[in-house]
Amino acid sequence: MEYPSKLIEDAVNEVSKLPGIGKKTALRLVLHLLKRDEDQTETLANALVAVRSRIQYCKKCHNLADSDLCTICASRKRDHSLICVVEDTRDVLAIENTAQFKGLYHVLGGIISPVEGVGPSDLQIESLLERLRSEEAGEVREIILALSPTMEGDTTAFYLQKRLKQFQLKISTIARGVPIGGDLEYADEVTLGRSILSRIMYE
Repeated sequence: MEYPSKLIEDAVNEVSKLPGIGKKTALRLVLHLLKRDEDQTETLANALVAVRSRIQYCKKCHNLADSDLCTICASRKRDHSLICVVEDTRDVLAIENTAQFKGLYHVLGGIISPVEGVGPSDLQIESLLERLRSEEAGEVREIILALSPTMEGDTTAFYLQKRLKQFQLKISTIARGVPIGGDLEYADEVTLGRSILSRIMYE
């Protein structure tokens, strides 16, 4: 594709690096930004720079946060007796959109995948165990394993189940209304919400 400007070409190349955006869509977005007031484009650019430079991880659950604690961990309205273990922040957002879960989360930062060289030590598993050993651990009564129903997700859930046996807690998994082999972020909100409410207890 021939571009009328090297600046436009550079912008299109950068925007097209985003997931799900090809060169044609990137070009439409760049041309749209050119039609907007300059201050609006600067606001967008500043917001993106701020997200990249100032966002941090919650020191308790490892969710994305603006400060040491994310808004969920800091909220007194949440049920601190429930901790839902998920793969990443996208899963937190997916579950939150169901409005069916009012507990806390723990973000692993991935799942066990020997093929990709990801082992238990690469995930936030030890911090979960430490969390249960220390801070208000007496409050926690149930751990919900909300991991994608894939081989890797099941492997991670099995590993966590064994490590969590040392604690006198209920351990459950979301009901399999979520399709086998699917990712939580792509499940519809009703199905995901029912999966949380109809979770299955591990024996």
